[in-house]
Amino acid sequence: MATGWKRLAPLCLIRAGAVPLAVDITVSDIKTGEDFLELLLPHTSRIGRLRLAGYPSVEAVTNDLPGFFDSPMPNLTSLELQQTTEPTELFPSSNAPMPPVFQNVAKLESLCLTRTPLYPTLFSIPSLRELKLLGYTNPFNFGTFIRFLRPNVNLERVVLDIQFVVDSVKIPRARTMAPLSRLRHLSITCSKSIDSKGLLSYIYIPRGARIEVTSNPSDRSAVVRSFLPSPPTPILNLLAPITTVKIRVMPRELHLFGNSSAFTFRSTQPAIDAHFEWATFPTTAVREFHTDVRPHGYPSKDLSKVMGRLPALEVLAISQNVFPVGLLSALTEEPVLCPALKTIAFLDCEVDSDIVKQL
Repeated sequence: MATGWKRLAPLCLIRAGAVPLAVDITVSDIKTGEDFLELLLPHTSRIGRLRLAGYPSVEAVTNDLPGFFDSPMPNLTSLELQQTTEPTELFPSSNAPMPPVFQNVAKLESLCLTRTPLYPTLFSIPSLRELKLLGYTNPFNFGTFIRFLRPNVNLERVVLDIQFVVDSVKIPRARTMAPLSRLRHLSITCSKSIDSKGLLSYIYIPRGARIEVTSNPSDRSAVVRSFLPSPPTPILNLLAPITTVKIRVMPRELHLFGNSSAFTFRSTQPAIDAHFEWATFPTTAVREFHTDVRPHGYPSKDLSKVMGRLPALEVLAISQNVFPVGLLSALTEEPVLCPALKTIAFLDCEVDSDIVKQL
């Protein structure tokens, strides 16, 4: 419900009955929609989803919304706060005054915070299913963050765009790991490979989960292995056996699928060797291999080396600028590289008259 609709708001509130409300408020809304806010105040107990954006701090929200948080919000299940400035303290102490906006989080299922401090009341929300922490540039203390994450055991979706103090990332012990047994999707955007390595080492990831790691453009760590736990056993076990591999050179992406789970790595930094991109992972059970072969990626003549790592391959899909005649020749040589190969698909390939003569 936006303030531009304040003429229709009374009718909407009446017709909505007891249905939970979705409320989206920004600073500009408050400056131009005081009448709307007054109309909404008697109905705050019906709010189910609340989004507050454009505030310099969560403390300023209380000043801009007088009386808004005076009444309980028993139906609130989704809270999104977009703070415009970076907080000076990411984890305020338990002695710090708690902003009223965090007094109604007991039944939250979704929490999205942008540059917003993590107050102690957020450390354990049994009903929380989705957590997003976005836009943070000041580094988190890794141990404090794990202590924040560990009690929220029912999380199913976690999206993180944060970074950690390098010296705070330590080798995990079993008793310190975050047991997120219901996790289905974990997305990490990191400015250093150690950020991803640390998180994936400390979080228990169940079968069926989808992991996405995105390397920030400022990160020069170009090797996928440096973003994985050391050793990478937890991720290897999660995916085993890997049945599908998809590689894109431009833009750089690696997708691995297996055991009802998935792993994705993205980076704007070019791969040092695209063959090495997935060398960490066992591929003897891979049945599908998808790749693009670009002038700045690995040449098609080297694909025969790749084929040798895929003895169970059944489907090969290639997209490139020039039709890979050399690859076809390699696949017909003895000994046969991929004896189970049934389908070869060429997408967006250029075929000129000289190539036709070679076929």
